[in-house]
Amino acid sequence: MIYAGKAITLQALEGDIVELKFDLEGVSVNKFSRLVLEELRQAVDVLKSEASIKGVLLTSGKDMFIVGADITEFLDAFKLPDEELKASNLAVNAIFSDLEDLSIPTLVAINGMALGGGFEICLTCDFRVMASTAKVGLPETKLGIYPGWGGTVRLPRLIGVDNAVEWIASGKEKNADEALKMAAVDVVVVPELLREAALDLLSRAISGEFDYRARRQPKLEKLKLNQIEQMMAFESCKGFVAAQAGPHYPAPLEAIKTMQKAAGFGREKALEVEAAGFVKLAKTSVAESLVGLFLNDQELKKKAKKLDSLAHEVKLAAVLGAGIMGGGIAYQSAAKGTPILLKDLREEALQLGLSEAAKLLDKRVEKGRMTSAQMAEALNGIRPTLSYGDFGTVDIVVEAVVENPKVKQAVLAEVEIKVKDDTILASNTSTISITHLAKALKRPENFCGMHFFNPVHMMPLVEVIRGEKSSDAAIATTVAYARKMGKNPIVVNDCPGFLVNRILFPYFGGFARLVGSGIDFIRIDRLMERFGWPMGPAYLLDVVGIDTAVHARNVMAQGFPERMQEEQPSAIDALYEANRLGQKNGKGFYAYTLDKGGKPKKALDESVNAVLAPVIHEAREWSDEDIVNLMLLPLCLEAVRCLEEGVVETAAEVDMGLVYGIGFPPFRGGALRYIDSIGTADFVALADRYAELGPLYQPTAKLREMAAKGQRFYGQSSENQI
Repeated sequence: MIYAGKAITLQALEGDIVELKFDLEGVSVNKFSRLVLEELRQAVDVLKSEASIKGVLLTSGKDMFIVGADITEFLDAFKLPDEELKASNLAVNAIFSDLEDLSIPTLVAINGMALGGGFEICLTCDFRVMASTAKVGLPETKLGIYPGWGGTVRLPRLIGVDNAVEWIASGKEKNADEALKMAAVDVVVVPELLREAALDLLSRAISGEFDYRARRQPKLEKLKLNQIEQMMAFESCKGFVAAQAGPHYPAPLEAIKTMQKAAGFGREKALEVEAAGFVKLAKTSVAESLVGLFLNDQELKKKAKKLDSLAHEVKLAAVLGAGIMGGGIAYQSAAKGTPILLKDLREEALQLGLSEAAKLLDKRVEKGRMTSAQMAEALNGIRPTLSYGDFGTVDIVVEAVVENPKVKQAVLAEVEIKVKDDTILASNTSTISITHLAKALKRPENFCGMHFFNPVHMMPLVEVIRGEKSSDAAIATTVAYARKMGKNPIVVNDCPGFLVNRILFPYFGGFARLVGSGIDFIRIDRLMERFGWPMGPAYLLDVVGIDTAVHARNVMAQGFPERMQEEQPSAIDALYEANRLGQKNGKGFYAYTLDKGGKPKKALDESVNAVLAPVIHEAREWSDEDIVNLMLLPLCLEAVRCLEEGVVETAAEVDMGLVYGIGFPPFRGGALRYIDSIGTADFVALADRYAELGPLYQPTAKLREMAAKGQRFYGQSSENQI
C-alpha cells in the first residue's frame, strides 16, 4: 500500500499501475467532503513524487462511484466571504488539475453513479470506461448553482458546446449509451468486465498504442471555435434555456454565460472565470433555498427509513373506490411492483379505474419510460373485483370512496371484517378526522390516514396521518408502502385539514378577502404566478374543484372558527351556488375546453363577473405588494402554528409538504424558510401592518418571542436554532 487514508488508498498493481480507490469508511456512498479532498490532495502529491509509476486507475469501493460533494457542508461554505469561497473552489481545482497533469496516463472506471464533483473528477482523466448500468451527470443547476470544479470548462471541450449546455443546464443524469454517443466516455462494458476493460485500455495507453497526451490536450486549451462560431453556439441556446428555466432560476443561464466567457481561455484562466461565477450564484437566496430543500428531502427520507424495522411487508394491496383517484392509486402501486385489488360496487366504475390506469401506463410507454411488456405486467398487477373474495390475503387497504364520514365509516367497518387481523386500513381522506373515522372500527390501532394528492401519478407527497389510536406498526407499514410507490411520505398528526390543506386554506382565505374587496382575480393570479407559484389561486381552485374547496373550507372553519370562519359569503360560495365547479364541469373562475391531448385549456369568461358581483362587500384599493402579502401572510402564519402545535415534528416537514403538495415555489424553499429569508423580526413587523384584518394575520406569541431573540427556523441564530 503506497498510501492509506480513511477515504482514499493508493495500491500498486501489476505493470507499475497504481489504483487510486475512493472508499469512504463507515458510509454507503462516496462523497467529496473536506476529509476526502484533503486525502485526495495527499494522494495526488504521492503520485507526483513517485517516478516509477506508469499509469493511474481511479476506482470506487462502493456500488456508486462518487455521488458528488457533501451537500451538508454547502450552506456553511456559501456563507464564506467571496474571496475565501473562490479560493476554496480554486484549491479543489488545483488538486484536479494536478491529477490531470500527471506525466502518465490516467483512466477512471465508472462503476456506478458519478454525479457533480464525482463526474468532474472523471473528466480530468485521460480515459473513461463506464459500466453499462452506470449513470453520469452534472446536476448542480437543480441546486441553484453550476459545476464549480471544472465541469463548465472540461465538458464543452470534450463533447461540444451544444451537448455541454444541454447536460449542464438541464442537470439531467445520462445513461451509459448517451454518454458514449456524445464521447463523454470512451468505452462502455457490462459491469462484470469493467475492471478488466479498464486495465486493458490503460495498459495500451502506457505502451503507446493510445496517445494519452493528445486526449488530454483539448481540455487544456481554449475552445476550438472562432468568435462568430462561439456567438452562434452560445447565443442560439440562451433564449431557449432562459425560457425553460424561468426568471426565478438563474443558474442554467449563468452556466452558459460562464462557458461563453471562458471559451477563449486555456484551462487555468477558464477555471478562474468558472470560480467567480460560482461564487456569484452561491450567494443567491435561490441557491440557499434549493440546497435547503435538498437537505430537507434527505432528512425526510432518513426519518421514513427509520420506521422500516416496525413495518410489515406489503405483498398485496387493495384500493376501495375505482374513480379517478382509486385508478391513480392502483396504477401507482402496480407500476412500482406491488399488485393491487381494485374494488368497487359498479362494473362501470371498475372500467373507469382500469381505463385511468391504462391511460397513465400508455403515456409511460409513449415517452419511452416503460416497455409494452412492462405495461402489460403492470396492468396484470391490477385485479378488478366487485366482491371482497380475495381480501383475506391483503396486507394494506386504501379506502378512496366519496369524502363523506358516514360513507367512509361504513365502508371501513365492512372491509375490516373481510381482512386479516394485522391488515392495515388507510383512508385517503383529505379533511376528515382519522380519530373520528376510527370509531367505526374494532381494531383502530390498525388504521391511519394515507392522503394522496391529485393527480396521484404526478404529485410526490403522501400525508400519513396518525390518529389517536394508530399504532407505530400501522404508520410504519403505510410509510413503507408509500415509499415503495415512489412517493415522499410525511407523518402528520390528526387535525382538521392535516398539514397541507390546513395551511392552504388560509391562503384561499386571503384570496377571498381580496376578491371581496373588488380586486380582479386575474390580477391576483398573475401576481402569485410572478411570485413563483405554478398557478394562481383562482386557477388552483378551479383545478381542485369548487365543490371540493367548499367542503374542505367548511371542515377548516369548524375546526378553527376563530381564524377560518368567514363572516360573509365568498367567491367560492358564489361559484358553488352558480354550479361553476371548475375544470370538472368546464366553468369556474375561468372557462375550460379540452385541447387535442384531452387536457383542459383555460380561457377568460366575462360572465363570471356577474356571479362574483354580489360577494364584493367593499371596494378597497390594494397595491401589488399588499396583494402578495395578504395572500402569503395567512399561509406562513398557519405553517408556523402547525410546527408549534406538533402537527409535524420539524420545519423541514412543513416546507417539504408545501413544496411537494401544493407547489409552493421551490426557489423560495417553503413557508418557514421564506420567513427566515425575510427575518423573523421583519416578518412579524410585516404581519402587524395587517393585524387589523383579523386572526389570520396575527403572529403567535412564540413567533414574537423568536423575533425578539433573533431566532430562525433553520441554521444559526443569535441564540439557538429553533
